[in-house]
Amino acid sequence: MFFKKSNRVQNTIDTLIGVDTRIEGNVHFSGGLRIDGAVSGAITEPNDTPSTLILSEHGRVEGAITASKVVINGTVVGPVKANQFIELQTKARITGDVYYNSLEMHTGAVIEGKLVYLGEQAEKV
Repeated sequence: MFFKKSNRVQNTIDTLIGVDTRIEGNVHFSGGLRIDGAVSGAITEPNDTPSTLILSEHGRVEGAITASKVVINGTVVGPVKANQFIELQTKARITGDVYYNSLEMHTGAVIEGKLVYLGEQAEKV
């Protein structure tokens, strides 16, 4: 049988960056990462492990984001690449290009940059 890749976000959060936390430097994660605080640096997942990044409405990232599944409701200054799925919720603010395979954008979300469809090339990465 053929199964379509799920666009569902995983329910487990392995790592939490709290509201009053600020990280300066690159973050490499696997599993589920939720950011309520601020990160100044790139956020990436290992290529062999599909992971989920959730950025809450209080969260802020200044740097590139690369993950399989991304949910944004905060502010990002930098490019965002979601190899499988990206959801931009109402308070999402992105200044940078968004690379996606599947995109869900709620009313109120703002992107100051290009939308680039990855299509079949995302599955090869």
